[in-house]
Amino acid sequence: MNPAARARELWHGAGWEAAAVGGSVRRALTGPGPERDLAVQAVKAAGAAILAWAVAGWWWQAPLALMAPWTAVALVQSTVYRSVRTGVQQVVLIAAGTVLAAAAAGLTGGNTMAAMAIVLPVTALLGNYSRFEGQGVYASTTALFVLVYGSFSGFDILHRLLETLLGAVIGIGVNALVLPPVHLRHAHESLCRLPREGGELLRSMAEEMERGYERRQAQEWHARARRLPQRLADLRNARMWTRESLRLNPGRRIRRPGPELPSTQWDAAWERVADHLTALTGMLAEAAGDRPRLRPPPDTVLGEVPALLHALADVCEADCETLAGGPGAGSPDAARDGTRDAVRDDPGDGGGVRGEALERAWAAQRRLKARLTEHDDETATSVGGLAAETQRLLYDLDDARPVPRGV
Repeated sequence: MNPAARARELWHGAGWEAAAVGGSVRRALTGPGPERDLAVQAVKAAGAAILAWAVAGWWWQAPLALMAPWTAVALVQSTVYRSVRTGVQQVVLIAAGTVLAAAAAGLTGGNTMAAMAIVLPVTALLGNYSRFEGQGVYASTTALFVLVYGSFSGFDILHRLLETLLGAVIGIGVNALVLPPVHLRHAHESLCRLPREGGELLRSMAEEMERGYERRQAQEWHARARRLPQRLADLRNARMWTRESLRLNPGRRIRRPGPELPSTQWDAAWERVADHLTALTGMLAEAAGDRPRLRPPPDTVLGEVPALLHALADVCEADCETLAGGPGAGSPDAARDGTRDAVRDDPGDGGGVRGEALERAWAAQRRLKARLTEHDDETATSVGGLAAETQRLLYDLDDARPVPRGV
């Protein structure tokens, strides 16, 4: 790449990054969300560090007051539980680094270089112990502070430990008492993203099939379906953070909890839905184009599919509204009452937007299955695969009704 093109690419990348940062700042200022949560945590960390320095450096005038704000700023973590756990890890590591550095200095008669050669391999090895996770570096950095400043007398060691404890208490206290972080909103956002993106995909498929789709469009559907498992991974991560953020959190009874989360069985149902959507879109892609691997289903069959996909998209939209706490959240559903099999065989009154959409979907599925006996063996392969995947998709979307049962 020539220098001019490289410069344009760098300029474009810098502009994109600046726009992204500006968008994050705007979202933090205009409404609740992850950006505002991060901003609050950053302000809390800065406040904890300033408070720790005011106590240790200005009021107490400790010989190495840096240890207090250094520890405090690191302990304003994303959850109160994580602050406490990280605080214990840091106190242990800083105490170990201080004691080991003092012992190495005593063995070498105060020779800083020789003491470093002795203590740093030990503290680096200690820091790699899995129980300390990402905090292991504090043992080595503390040992360096002690040796470089030459503060390894008994009095100095005691001060290091007291300064560290002071910073830990302030950092944990600020995180626990000033807007303690709760990640329930992130879990709700991840929950809504799955039915929303699934419904958008189903709607796009239905509309493009009505106009007559090509292989390129089916490949795009397949790519979108393959992104759904990442949304499931995001959801599992959000659930983990939510559970952790409620541990040791004094604000959990003060904050409004919002709509209750559905059980993890909902996640499992959506995992199967994502698998079926991936298989369905992959089969449609292989049955299209100039050299299809499967004989394309005839127009009489494909004509039945959009109605089914539109109905499934309506189910996803109803679920998204329910998860967001909208009007559909309290709607009765035949599946919830244990009458799902009756709805499949004799739709009747399913109740609610979701139930009505499922009735339409099952009716379209029956019309599609009725076409199975109208074709030769080769065409029946693609038609049968289409009917099988849509039926499995129907069953699992029916199972994925958002009944709240906790995280």
